[in-house]
Amino acid sequence: MIVNKRTIKIARLLSDLILLNLVFILSAVLAQSWEILLQRNYMFILLALLNLVWYFYTNLSGFYNDFFTRRFSTQFFNIVKSSIVQVLITIAFIFFVKEDLFTRNFIVYLGVFLTIAISIRTIIFKKSLKQLHKKGISVRNLIIVGAGETGKNFKETICDVPEFGYRFIGFVDDEKSDENYLGKISELDKILKSYQIEDVVITLPEEESSLLDEIIRICNINAVKVHLIPDYFRFLSNRFQVSSIGSFPVITARDEPLEEASRRFLKRSFDIVFSLFVIIFIFSWLFPLIALLIKISSKGPVFYLQERVGVRDQKFKCYKFRTMRTEMQKVEFKPVTEDDPRVTPIGKFLRRSNIDELPQFFNVLKGEMSVVGPRPHPIPFHNKYSEYFEAIKLRHNVKPGITGWAQVHGYRGDVPDEEENRKRTLQRIKYDLWYIENWSFKLDLQIIMMTVWQMITGKTNAV
Repeated sequence: MIVNKRTIKIARLLSDLILLNLVFILSAVLAQSWEILLQRNYMFILLALLNLVWYFYTNLSGFYNDFFTRRFSTQFFNIVKSSIVQVLITIAFIFFVKEDLFTRNFIVYLGVFLTIAISIRTIIFKKSLKQLHKKGISVRNLIIVGAGETGKNFKETICDVPEFGYRFIGFVDDEKSDENYLGKISELDKILKSYQIEDVVITLPEEESSLLDEIIRICNINAVKVHLIPDYFRFLSNRFQVSSIGSFPVITARDEPLEEASRRFLKRSFDIVFSLFVIIFIFSWLFPLIALLIKISSKGPVFYLQERVGVRDQKFKCYKFRTMRTEMQKVEFKPVTEDDPRVTPIGKFLRRSNIDELPQFFNVLKGEMSVVGPRPHPIPFHNKYSEYFEAIKLRHNVKPGITGWAQVHGYRGDVPDEEENRKRTLQRIKYDLWYIENWSFKLDLQIIMMTVWQMITGKTNAV
C-alpha cells in the first residue's frame, strides 16, 4: 500500500480539525458547564468560524508542507502561531458579539490545549510513518538515472531521510559508478521490470539531455513516475523559488525575503527604534567615559572613520571608537591579531567586548547600516576577499549590520595564516548568504540576544 504526500496532508488536516473541535468543546465545558454550552448558539457559530480559519490559515502559511524535512522544534513554533491565530479570532469574536459565555479561562484553555493536542498528533504521525517505512510499508522503489554529483547528492538525501518513503535501488548510467550501479541507460526497460521500479529520478548532465525523450518514453510505457532534477540545479541556492510568467515556468535561483517592501519596512522601523533606544539610554552616558579612556590611553581622535562597502556596493564612512594608535593606523593592509602592538590597552577591551562598534548605531539611523546583517568590509579587505569568493557581491543585496549570523557563530576578524584565513572567510560568507536567504524578524531578535549574551560572557572571539 502506498500513501502519498497528498493523502498524508489530508489526514493531518482532518485530524487537526477533529482535535480543534474536541478541544473547543472541552475548553467550553471546563470554563462553564455542558448545560450552558447547549443553550448558547453563538458558541457553535464561533466553532464553525475557527474551523474555516484553521483551514485557510494553514494553507496560506504552508503549515502542512515539508512535513518530513522540518524538525519538530520548527513545527512546534508553527503550531504555536496557528494556535495564537485561533485565540485572536476568538477574542475578536467575543468583542463583537459581547457574549459572556466566553471567559478568560475558556480562551486560555483553548490556546494551551490546542497547542498540546496538535503537538502530540504531530509526534504520533512522524513516529508512525517512520515505523511504517522501516517495515517496508508505503515505500516506493526508486532509481536514479545519472550517477554524477547531483545524482549522488540526491541519493544521500533520500537515504538519510527514510521518512520520504523511498527505497533507493541503484544508479543507471552509461558509465559504471559504484556498488549501486544497475546498468546502462539502454538497459532501462529491463531494469524497470526486474526491480519493480515505481519512481525514476533523472539527473543527467546537459550534454546528455538528448537521451531524455527515450528515457521518459520507456518510463511512460512502464507506468513509472518520472522526476527531473535539471543540470543547472547546482546553481540554485537552498531557497530557490518556482513561479510562472504567463505560461512559462520560471525558477529563481535565490529567493531573498527582504526583497519584499513590507519586510524591509519592518526591519527599518525596528532599526530606528532600537538604535534610538541604545543611543539615548546607553550611548549617552557611556560615550563620555569611553572618550576619556581613549584620550588617556593614546593621542588622537575618539572616533575612527573607515570607508566600507555597503548595500549595492555603495561606499560609506563607518563609525567606530578608535582602538589603535594613530601613528600605526595607516600601515599596509594587515588584519589585527592577538597581542597586536597597534592596539591600545583600552582598545583591546573595546574590541573584545564589541563596544568599539557602538558608534555604528549612528550609521544605522542614517540608513547606511542595519542592526543585524553581514558585517561591512573595509575596501582593502573587500578586494582581498573577492579573490576567495567571486560572487561576494551577493552579500551586498542587503544593508550591512553591526552584528550578524556569522559573527555570533565565531567568525569575526581575521587570522595571520593565509590558508586558514581563506577558509574562515569562505565560511563567514556562507553564513552571511544563509542569513540573507532565511531572514525573518525572529532571526534578527535571536542574533541580537546571542550578541548581547556573548558580550556579557566575553565570548566574542574578537582580538
